Amino acid sequence: MNHGLRSTMLLFFSLAASSFAGAQAFPTATQPLQLSAFGAATGNYTGLAGGKNLGITAGVDLGFKPFYRFYPTAEVRGTYPVDGGHIDAQENILFGIKIARFYGRYHPYADFLFGRGKINYQNGGYPDPTGTLLYLDTVSNVFSYGGGLDLDLTDQIAFKVDAQFQQYATPVTTSGHIYSKPITVGLVYRFDFNHHIHYDSNGQVKGYRPPPEPRSAPTSPPAPESPTPDTPPAASSTPQPPTSDAPAPANNATPQKPSPDTPAPNSTTPQPQ
Repeated sequence: MNHGLRSTMLLFFSLAASSFAGAQAFPTATQPLQLSAFGAATGNYTGLAGGKNLGITAGVDLGFKPFYRFYPTAEVRGTYPVDGGHIDAQENILFGIKIARFYGRYHPYADFLFGRGKINYQNGGYPDPTGTLLYLDTVSNVFSYGGGLDLDLTDQIAFKVDAQFQQYATPVTTSGHIYSKPITVGLVYRFDFNHHIHYDSNGQVKGYRPPPEPRSAPTSPPAPESPTPDTPPAASSTPQPPTSDAPAPANNATPQKPSPDTPAPNSTTPQPQ
């Protein structure tokens, strides 16, 4: 399986180089491809006579633009057993497609993977159902169905929980198959080729706020009106009655006609000769 691991590493660096070149071609607002890698510990129930493995899993994801809020991703992953247990040790290299949805920091996904796997039988081999043959190892196709959750810790690092249901072909069982159940826990690292540009679940730039509306300059109070010289009133077209220069009688008294017996004031009466 060393050849398979070398192939995985070669594919990893090839994808990294191609994605970096693609991102440099689009340095502005969008990043058409999102490259990420993950490493994790894997506990595997092998499905053969209660066998258990403890291994490591590493993989590369190449994400594409969302389609109706679904995020398609091409994935390559490989698992190698560090502790093969006492029954069988399973290793594989798989590739396939993953579909994710984004709900804030939570990114649940489902995947379908296909590849090649190898089973190394412990304790000197494992017999076939008839007991006539003893198998030391077998190689077969592997079908893997599963899903998981990526939980964002930062813009570039996420916590991963993943579970798979894998089918191996083997001649040591009567059905000709075994079904393993690996559970993986680890971390995801997202390569950021658009520096400091990150996107939310709706594909919008995270943290972007439109600039505020420009404030209008304060208006000065209206200038006071300049005083205008007094103008004489316009002459009336209606004729006014003539006015008398004689003083008006005091207290609105009506003048009385003097009586004949009363001499007029300041007057002299001529005396007869």
